[in-house]
Amino acid sequence: MEPSIFLDFHLPNAATWLYFSLILTLTLFFQFARPFCVRNLDLLTLFLLSPGFLLLQEAHHYLDVGRTERGERELILGYSWLLAGSAYWFVRSVIDIGLVRRPSVSPNLTTAGLACLGVAMFVGQASVALRRTSDPSESVQVGRRPAPIEQVRGQATAVVQQAPTEAIQSASPDDVRFWVERALCMACHAAVVVALLLIGVQHFQDRAAGVGMATLYLLVPYTAFDIGRQLHHVWPTAFLVWAVYCYRRPVLSGWLLGLAAGTALFPALLFPLWLGFYARRGAGRFARSFLGAVAVSVGITGLVTTGWSGDATLGIATTLSLPDWQPWKVPNAESIWTGAHWAYRLPLFVLYVAFLVGVSVWPSPKNLSHLISLSAALLIGVQFWHADRGGVYVLWYLPLLVLLVFRPNLSAAEPPTWEPSAGLVSRIAGAAWRRVRPARPEPPHQLAV
Repeated sequence: MEPSIFLDFHLPNAATWLYFSLILTLTLFFQFARPFCVRNLDLLTLFLLSPGFLLLQEAHHYLDVGRTERGERELILGYSWLLAGSAYWFVRSVIDIGLVRRPSVSPNLTTAGLACLGVAMFVGQASVALRRTSDPSESVQVGRRPAPIEQVRGQATAVVQQAPTEAIQSASPDDVRFWVERALCMACHAAVVVALLLIGVQHFQDRAAGVGMATLYLLVPYTAFDIGRQLHHVWPTAFLVWAVYCYRRPVLSGWLLGLAAGTALFPALLFPLWLGFYARRGAGRFARSFLGAVAVSVGITGLVTTGWSGDATLGIATTLSLPDWQPWKVPNAESIWTGAHWAYRLPLFVLYVAFLVGVSVWPSPKNLSHLISLSAALLIGVQFWHADRGGVYVLWYLPLLVLLVFRPNLSAAEPPTWEPSAGLVSRIAGAAWRRVRPARPEPPHQLAV
C-alpha cells in the first residue's frame, strides 16, 4: 500500500533551511528598535557555524563521486570554519560572565503564536525523522556513538523484536533499530524543549522567554540537520538541561549530570565546575549523587550488555581507550587532526585543563548565569582537541547557548544555603523523634491576682 500524498512531507535541503530559519529567527526575535544590542548580535552569530556544516556536506558529496582532492580540501575548510565559529562562541561565553545588566527579551510575536509555531515545527521535524528514505546520506551518523549508548540501543532493539506483536516480529532488525533510535531521539529533543520552557517560566520568570527559547531551539538549523539521526548528540544534553533546571536541588542535579556522564564522556568534564558552583552550599551532596549516578549508569549498562550478549566491556573504559579522547596519540577519525602529530593537539588539551581548573574556583560564588555560560564554554572547548569530527557536536551545547542569549539578570540565582535540618533524612528523623519522645508535663497555671 503506497503512502498518501498528504503524508509525503519533506524539509527543504540544508541550504534552503538555513536561509529560511535565519529569516524566521530575525523576524521573530530581532530587536529592531535597538539594532546594535548584544542580543541581536547573538541571534545572528547563532548561525555562524552553519556554513561549516554545508561545506562538510559538499565535501562528502565530492568524496562519494570520486573527486577526492576537492573533497579533502573542502573537509579541511569545513572543519576550520567550524573551529573558528566555536572559538567565537567560546570567547562570547567567557565574556558573558561580566554581562550583568540584561534587559528582558520581547519577541515580535505573541506567546501563543510562538507556542503554535514551536509545536508545528516539532511535529514537522518528527515526521521527517520517522520517515524512511532511500538517500544513503541520511543514514550516515556523525561521529562515533559512545559505547553505553550503542550497547543499550542494540539491546533495546532486541527487546522490541522479541515482543509478542506479530507486526514487530515480522520486521527486519534494521527496521526495528530505525524506529527505536528515531523514537528515542525525538523523545530527547522533546525533553530539551520542555526543560527550556520550564527554565524560562520558573527561573527567568518570563513565560514568553521560555516559549521563545523552545521555539528557537527547534528553529536553528543544527537541530534540523541532525534530526532523528544523532541520538548520541542529544541524549546526554537532555539530562544536562534538566540538571540546569534543577540547580536549586544539588542531589537531583547530581543524579541527572551523573546519568549523562555515565552514558557519554563529555558531561563528566563539567563536574569540577558544578562542584565549585555548589561550594559550601551542597557540594558534598552533589558529589555523592553524581558519583552514585555514574556508578548506577555504568552498572546497568554492564548488566544489560552481559545479560544479552555476554560481553561486560565497560563503555567508559572503551571510550577512553580511543585516540579521539587521548591527545597524546595520533588520531585516525575524520577531523582536522586526522594523521596530525600529537605535539599539535596536546598543547590545546593542556590549555583546556588549565581553563577547567580555573573556572572551577573562579568566580566565587557563582550564580546561574555563570553556570550556564561556563558550562557552554567547557563543552565548546572540547571541540578543539576532540579528534572525532571535532566542531560538529553543536547539540552538546546548543541549549546552553539559547539560555545564554535569552537569560535575564541572574545575579541572585544562587543555590540555596543548606541547613542541617533541611534534608529529607533529617526531617524524617525529627518527625520520628517527636513521636517517641515523652511528653513534657505542662506547668501549672498561675492564678492572676
